[in-house]
Amino acid sequence: MTKPPEVVVIDYGVGNLLSVRRALEHCGASVQVTSDPKLILAAPKVVLPGVGAFSKGMDELSRRGLDTVVREIATKGVPLLGICLGMQMLFDESDEFGMIAGLGMIPGRVISVPTTSSDGHSQKIPHIGWNSLVLPQGRTSWQQSLLHDIKHGAAVYFVHSFMASPSDPEDRIADCLYGAVPVSAAIGRNNVFGCQFHPEKSGEVGLKVLKNFLSQ
Repeated sequence: MTKPPEVVVIDYGVGNLLSVRRALEHCGASVQVTSDPKLILAAPKVVLPGVGAFSKGMDELSRRGLDTVVREIATKGVPLLGICLGMQMLFDESDEFGMIAGLGMIPGRVISVPTTSSDGHSQKIPHIGWNSLVLPQGRTSWQQSLLHDIKHGAAVYFVHSFMASPSDPEDRIADCLYGAVPVSAAIGRNNVFGCQFHPEKSGEVGLKVLKNFLSQ
């Protein structure tokens, strides 16, 4: 019998842990939810979920000493997936409620989702609901990426007011368009990946994203 992929979901008091766990288990993974640094550092794959404010997430990680743990995971080459706030914290900094330092694993910063569309009309913030994944400018394919075998235009579920802006365009795997403004939807740099959308709430497409991560 094939051994199921093992993954640790980091519990730092900020995140939709039950939904993420159930989605990963649905994908066939053996899942452990923990805040124990030793268990996290020993994991073959790690998921960093998160909802809410950037400052709150970073404070809670730091208070538990898990910010250094997550950085060590990335340095070791362990596959790491950040979801929503978890993805945003992978970046250098965020300007949410003042400039706040992030984990610094992907060059770039987190900025506000624009309140106006490309044609100047106001749009609702936060960006909530289903939106289609599109190729960022300069990328021609999702093959050999977190979105391997996912169709262009596939819809996933978003809830966010801020968005990541990678310094290197090659770190953008997928965008979505909100008011025709490109928003980073999925990112990747070496063994570090992130989804601004919630794969655990995105049906079969989201499950496929998680399966792709588990196959890393």
